[in-house]
Amino acid sequence: MPFAPVLHSEWLKIRTLRSLVACLAAVVLVTAVFSALAGLDTSGDVDLDPLFSAFFGVNFGQIAAITFGAQAMSSEFRGGALRTSLAAVPRRGRWFAAKAVAVGAPVLVAGLLAGCVSLAAGTAVLGDRAGGISGAEGVRAVVGCGVYLALMALFAAGLAALLRSGVATLSVLVPFLLLVSFVVGDMSGNAADFLPDRAGQVALHGTWEGLLGPWTGLAVTAVWTAAALLAGTRSIRRRDA
Repeated sequence: MPFAPVLHSEWLKIRTLRSLVACLAAVVLVTAVFSALAGLDTSGDVDLDPLFSAFFGVNFGQIAAITFGAQAMSSEFRGGALRTSLAAVPRRGRWFAAKAVAVGAPVLVAGLLAGCVSLAAGTAVLGDRAGGISGAEGVRAVVGCGVYLALMALFAAGLAALLRSGVATLSVLVPFLLLVSFVVGDMSGNAADFLPDRAGQVALHGTWEGLLGPWTGLAVTAVWTAAALLAGTRSIRRRDA
């Protein structure tokens, strides 16, 4: 079967599951709301990075993105769905590639929308404190927001294919993103700059003193994502459906 109809069938699966559609909506809503709330906090104005303040909600919106990726992939391991999918598309690599595109593309669109809304809401709430954000920085951060969230969703999808469980995937990633990354970052110095979340979020900062730049940071996150997808592909190809 050609790639296009395989992709179309995978997209139909996603858009007909209400929980996945809700996750996409949550990516936009959660990111924008928490970005606006961050702008109301004036306690750290001395060291304020107005650009990151406007995109602070990505820290929470990424939870919705990884939930989307994990659920979209793990749904194939319930009720024999994967056997049905592979019966229609025997070439497992082609099926997995279509699933990955069906996961990444809508999150990229939702992430770009979330970035636009967050920038507008964040700068509106910041008021005069947002004066340091240039147009080029705003565009870079919006694009970075979309790419970063799409990469994190694909990272979760790759892990879900490897672990064959959405619950197990989220049990690993959510504590890591909310707790472990910050603890490791405080204790390990510049080594933490190469963690997938910290590297990718450099694009959302106006100023950054780490080892990576905005695009090199996203490249590091892309390497983590590629590794997870390769591990997921290997698992799909070698293990029984």
